[in-house]
Amino acid sequence: MPKVLISDKMSSTAERIFEENGIEVDVRTDLTPEELVEVISDYDGLAVRSSTRVTGEVLDAGDRLRVVGRAGIGVDNIDMKAASHKGVIVMNTPFGNTVTTAEHAIALMVSAARMVPQATLSMRSEKWEKSRFMGVEINDKVLGVIGTGNIGSLVIERAHGLGMKAIAHDPYISRKRADDLGVELVELDELYARADFITIHTPMTRATRYMIDEQAFAKMKDGVIVINGARGGIVDEQALDAALESGKVRAAALDVFENEPVHGHRLMRHEGFICTPHLGASTLEAQERVAEQIARQISDYLLRGVTQNALNIPSVAEDEMHLLQPYLNLGERLGSILGQISEGGMNRLEIEYAGKVSGYNHKPITTTILKGLLNPILQESVNLVNAPLLAEQRNIDIVETTRQMAGELTSRIRVKLVTDAREWLVDGTTVNGVPRVVGLNGIEVDFVPQGRLLFMTNWDLPGLIGRIGTILGDAGINIAGFQLGRKEPGGSVISFISIDDEVPESLLEKLAATEHVKSVRQVEL
Repeated sequence: MPKVLISDKMSSTAERIFEENGIEVDVRTDLTPEELVEVISDYDGLAVRSSTRVTGEVLDAGDRLRVVGRAGIGVDNIDMKAASHKGVIVMNTPFGNTVTTAEHAIALMVSAARMVPQATLSMRSEKWEKSRFMGVEINDKVLGVIGTGNIGSLVIERAHGLGMKAIAHDPYISRKRADDLGVELVELDELYARADFITIHTPMTRATRYMIDEQAFAKMKDGVIVINGARGGIVDEQALDAALESGKVRAAALDVFENEPVHGHRLMRHEGFICTPHLGASTLEAQERVAEQIARQISDYLLRGVTQNALNIPSVAEDEMHLLQPYLNLGERLGSILGQISEGGMNRLEIEYAGKVSGYNHKPITTTILKGLLNPILQESVNLVNAPLLAEQRNIDIVETTRQMAGELTSRIRVKLVTDAREWLVDGTTVNGVPRVVGLNGIEVDFVPQGRLLFMTNWDLPGLIGRIGTILGDAGINIAGFQLGRKEPGGSVISFISIDDEVPESLLEKLAATEHVKSVRQVEL
């Protein structure tokens, strides 16, 4: 009989479902990290929320451990690399909290507009300060939504019900999807200039860290109200402090902070500032849903081998895995490259399987391509189960074709992404099981897609590569490899530069401004 440990507080529904499925379950929510290491070898499954740290040490000690289930979305508390190395499946419940988080954003918006928390504190001090807490209406106001994933889409839907006009910035959504949502797509600067309220629903990436900074606040309307229930660090808290002090921002409401928990924060001194301690997912209904979902998912896997919302392995039959694994690795990297270098709303993804791979079960490979494509750009946790659904929600058409011959190659996977801006094309193959990129936008290249890379397009002119190397060298960035391709001398060139260190945004801008360079992007694989 399988045995599962629940090590964090969660709804008793989880325990009941395990027992109904004939799975032995222990609930021990007071274990120290050392005690967890001592007992984990007795269990086939581990169900956690955010408190338990599933470290490499825990996973190494879990001789029987086959699955870790997170009742929620984020898995920052789970060592994914160690779990994969150990062969332990990590699952989450990516959709259990979306409604709750969207509702909390709306609650913060309304509370900030009408100063509800401040008035409550005043009355608790036996005061009746009716004239002090003058609010603003939200009806007929413009709500600027940054990020239109599952949560942002729900916020837009609810804003319409409140009589608001929604505008949105999301470079990865197609116009058709925007039309379906009833939202006007705008550039970020226009959103800042027009919005009376701004709410943020993007993931934390290099591009979004401190996105709402001093320059962003300067572009906003006077008296704007800002809400962040996404990730701490997207809003520059020092810049927000100054914007509240000057009155540029009338009010701000944060559920997330760069450093949590928060104690004695400067923002607390502003009467127009309200906050909650990361409560976006904290409702009875949401916690009930995620507890039920993770218990069912763990049960299905332990009893029937069915994987749902698995974050680190594809759902592939055991006898297929050794054949597909090299192509699964290749597919995810091809998708990730396109997700990081493309621009414009995504409309269509065309995948051609040629040669030997055309006779394999290519559906799991398509899923890994989608995961790689969407993961760099979405706030939601993208995995091998929800990637197709996320693509469908964004109206991305997916076309798969096969071709028996792959030219001089044994197998080839060609992925074409059609966006509002242009078409992007990448070709890949495997050599002795190792993924290789062999073409990009019709230009032949040949490199192993791994590590940190710079993708550069430029004109083929003498001395340019030397200047790029000098700029990187002067900045202390070591070049580990350099692969380029061109169609003809003097024409357009694409380069992939393997580097040892992350390139800061200021240096990327300097590289892009170099004469004869058309574009530079950083890619992490």
